[in-house]
Order: sequence, then C-alpha cells, then structure tokens
Amino acid sequence: MASVAHNSQPFGPSDRLYATIGDFLADHRLSVDPVNYAFAHRVIAHPTGPLAQCVARITDGGVRLTSRDIEELGGPVPVAGATVDREQPPGRDTPPASPNEMMQALVARTQMQVEDFADTVAAMRVETQGFGRDLLAGADAIRGSSGTAVADIARLADTMLGRVQVAEERLAAATVEAEALRRELEAARDDARRDPLTGLANRRAFEHAFTAASEANAPICVALCDIDHFKAVNDRFGHAVGDRVLKVIAGALSEACGDHLVARYGGEEFAILFTGTALADAVATLDSARGMVAGKRYRLRETDAPLGTVTFSGGVSAHEAGEVMGSVLGRADRLLYAAKAAGRNSVQSDGKIRQG
Repeated sequence: MASVAHNSQPFGPSDRLYATIGDFLADHRLSVDPVNYAFAHRVIAHPTGPLAQCVARITDGGVRLTSRDIEELGGPVPVAGATVDREQPPGRDTPPASPNEMMQALVARTQMQVEDFADTVAAMRVETQGFGRDLLAGADAIRGSSGTAVADIARLADTMLGRVQVAEERLAAATVEAEALRRELEAARDDARRDPLTGLANRRAFEHAFTAASEANAPICVALCDIDHFKAVNDRFGHAVGDRVLKVIAGALSEACGDHLVARYGGEEFAILFTGTALADAVATLDSARGMVAGKRYRLRETDAPLGTVTFSGGVSAHEAGEVMGSVLGRADRLLYAAKAAGRNSVQSDGKIRQG
C-alpha cells in the first residue's frame, strides 16, 4: 500500500483553527457548508464572546446544536438537510426550542447587537478624529498657500460627509434592530413570569411583586386558595377537564380581585397579593369569588353531562411590618388547611372563618 506523504511544515495557528472548526462541525453532526462553517468560526475565534457562551449553555450536558439553534443565535437560515442529528430520525422536523433556549438565544443576539453598535460608534469616533487632524492640517496649509489647499479641504469634507452618511445608516439600522430586540425581551420577560395555562402571573412574579410591595411599606394581605377535591376531578374526567376547571377558578379570582395580583402558585393552588387593602376587605373579596364559583353548575363541554359543583377553600393573612414572605405565606397556608378541615368551600382568615 502506498504511503501518504505528510507535510513537514509545522502545524500553525491557522491549521489549528481549521482543525478545531472541523471537530466542532463533526461533534454536532453539522455539514461543512458556508453557513455552518461561518457560525463555527465565530464561536471558536471568540471563545469568551457572548455567542460562544450561549452555545456553551445550550450544549451543556452533551446536547448537539441544531439548525434552529443556529438560526435563533443570529446565523443565516441553513439549507434543508444541512444539519443532521443522530438521535433524530431523518425527515422529522426539528423540535421547537424550549423557553430557556429561546431566552438564551435572545440574550446572545442582544449582546451581539450591542457590541456591533459599540463598534459602529467607535469607528465613527476614529474617523472623526482623523477628519479633525486632516482638517487642521488643511487649515494650516490655507494660511500660506493658494486655492489648491482649499480644493483639498473640499475633497476631504466630501469624503467625511460620505463616511458620516454611511455611519448614520448603520446607526439607524442598529437602532431599529435594538428596538425590535427590546420588544422581544419585554415579551420574553413577560412570558417568564406568566403561567401558560391560565395566563395568570406565576410564582416568580408573585414573589417579585411581594418584595416590591413590602419594600414600599404598603399594607399587604396574602391569600392562598386550593380547589376542593381537584384530584377527584382529574381522576374521573381527565386532565383536560381539570385544566378547564383551573381556568374557571383563575377567571373568577381575576374578576373578583380586580387590580390585585392573582397568581397560579402551583398545581391547583392560587395566591393573591392584596396591596393597600385591609384584612376584612381582602377576606370579603376572596369570599365573593368563592361564592361566585360555588353558585354555578358546570357541565362537560363534550357531552353536556353535569360536572357538578366546583368549590375552593382559602386562607387570608395580613402581613406584619418587617415580616418575611415565608412567614405570612406559611400562616395563610395553615389558614387554608384549617378552612378545608372545617368542611371546605370556605375562607378562613386570622381569627375568622367564612363558609358557604
């Protein structure tokens, strides 16, 4: 067998970069096309940059990049078949990115856009400084020269005006992109604090709102509510019906509580943050929602068969000055279970119980 001749020249930096890019593409089962090569080059050439950091987070634990990842991270859309994942059968669409992956991609795009904006401003500053030096030299020439120097200054001004126009166009484009990214970030931030089923705030949003209200020294009451016999609803009618029951309770609480924050705290449990409201008023508001739910008779959408009565129980407690959230929530939780022990379909507060 003929032997293969090896290049005797040393393995230089460009060779190492080329080999590293090849290894990157092979590890992620990406074809060697211009799109994927350019993306890999951006990641590897700037290992501490925002794009490389985002790729590291997405691929943590051995996860391979997909064409959707490359697109979300700001790369051009690859041609069909450019990315092949060993664990994914041929012909199957790329699975949708998770909210966490989408947020990481959005953060990376924002960081890159900010860097591009900074580069544009820096380039304008350098060109302006150069223009100033040249203009000063031209002014000196004018003092002891003829009209040739004036013509040179005019040409210099025209050149600078052209550069400024290009820079302004780049800044305008960057501003439009920054505004689009700002809207995406606001939407992503809102999604991160909202329960996808009910549309209510989630636990994280509730905790942030509590912290803000307590730092403002506003009067606070906290309520925890739990749907009575919810497991029986799921077991008998299925989780689709259970989800609709959750939406019914969410709607009733939102309607009754008005501007007060209603959150899905977990499972079939809801939390309400009453701000600027006395305990008696908070209890009356929650009891109004309880009565509204308990007074209706629900039917299955598919068969019109009766679902029966849906009720919830709740506990309401007033926040004391300097008290941490865990303490008032714990007290509301104990009141909630006291209401359930008293027969359910009831609201219990510090020293008082209301029952339907």
